[in-house]
Amino acid sequence: MLTRLELANFKSWRSTGRIELAPVTAFFGANSSGKTSILQSLLMLRQTVENSDRNQTLALSGLADLGTYQDIIYGHQGKSPLQIFLAWQSEEPVEVFNIIERARKKSSVVEESNNLSLETTIDIWSTQASVRDMTYSVGETTFSMIRKADNGDEYDLSSNRYDFKRNQGRAWPLPHPTKFYSFPDQVRLYYQNASFLSEIEFEFETACRNIRYLGPLREDPRREYIFSGGAPRDVGTRGELAISALIASRISGRKISRGWSAPNHVRRLRRIPIEQVIAQWLSELGLISSFELEPLDDRGTLYRVNVKRRPKSTPVLLTDVGFGVSQVLPVLVLLAYAQSGDTLILEQPEIHLHPAVQSGLADIILETALTRNIQVIVESHSEHLLTRLQRRIAEAEFGNFVRVKPDDVALYFAKQTEGGGSSLDQLEIDLFGNIVNWPEEFFGDPLADRIAMLEAERRRKVESTA
Repeated sequence: MLTRLELANFKSWRSTGRIELAPVTAFFGANSSGKTSILQSLLMLRQTVENSDRNQTLALSGLADLGTYQDIIYGHQGKSPLQIFLAWQSEEPVEVFNIIERARKKSSVVEESNNLSLETTIDIWSTQASVRDMTYSVGETTFSMIRKADNGDEYDLSSNRYDFKRNQGRAWPLPHPTKFYSFPDQVRLYYQNASFLSEIEFEFETACRNIRYLGPLREDPRREYIFSGGAPRDVGTRGELAISALIASRISGRKISRGWSAPNHVRRLRRIPIEQVIAQWLSELGLISSFELEPLDDRGTLYRVNVKRRPKSTPVLLTDVGFGVSQVLPVLVLLAYAQSGDTLILEQPEIHLHPAVQSGLADIILETALTRNIQVIVESHSEHLLTRLQRRIAEAEFGNFVRVKPDDVALYFAKQTEGGGSSLDQLEIDLFGNIVNWPEEFFGDPLADRIAMLEAERRRKVESTA
């Protein structure tokens, strides 16, 4: 799970400050307040990890189209470096050991921890980027590559608690890192005991590859769906793979549990097929009564989606019910289809949904995150989604004995500054779900609307008696 993010000089952010990431993290704020840029920074990390060009420091296209290097720098001027800090927890503890001491059968473990982080500083020019420094942390132990002050093409490798040993005859200087997070191959060639750095890089890559993104603009429903085989990684950025993911889950027989059978959390509820989970969620949201995939040929390559509005109504196609159903379906499929350890980024999941459905969606997000070890990061404009999150914190438990604590949810409010940049406030939530530091005009200014209504009422009464 990602646990902390900090950005400096990225797009509209001179500095985000510390962004503590919880199992459920939600960003609110007006349009163009910088919320999307925070999400894009995470997408940039994943697309860089997955980019096949090892010499590209940052990949600016893919899941997020970020333009040029100048476009991603605050103020669009390369005078200040881009800084990124990301912390995460690995599924298993990462063990750092000294291979030289291990060969001598001495105590070789230097550090063992699930808590990892990467901090990097990147110099940006008009058409290229170069890593100034990068530091990995495993627990309390750090491993750094820092550009030498007297030579911009050479770097030093160092650690606060680990002694790197050079191979004899390998006294050449280290070249620059290629991607923003990776040690050059020469590190492992020039040093006798640096091979473990590959494992730390791998842990970072895994954390980034586990990011799944669903954007706000989703594909329209179809009358028929072609299944080409295989299991997609996610539902696609527009939800275009949602039905394929459901079909793949049916073929593989994958099932998930929706919580626990008792408050003591000793026994989980019986696992059920993902398709059935989707049907339950849609019904609980009050959108439709039933949902089913129907194969149209013997080869299993052509399907359609049948739904019922009410238990006794005639089945109709997904295209023939309200638009909100087809728009929320990819959100629900991604939540059900995700694997343990995934980080889901949902941009405006509430689009085209009735307020009551927006509230219910908050419950599904909480259920997913807190029962299946899946992190959910949301950008939203929904007051109803926020209010439901607050309510569940106050209640402490809901649904199938899903427990909610204040630190399970992190809420942020983004706003524009006078200079056109962005600032971020973390909302403090107490045990009763109250926001202690409620920002001004969080969801507009209802008091101003009320005053204007009273003034209009007074004016019209005067006019009617004149």
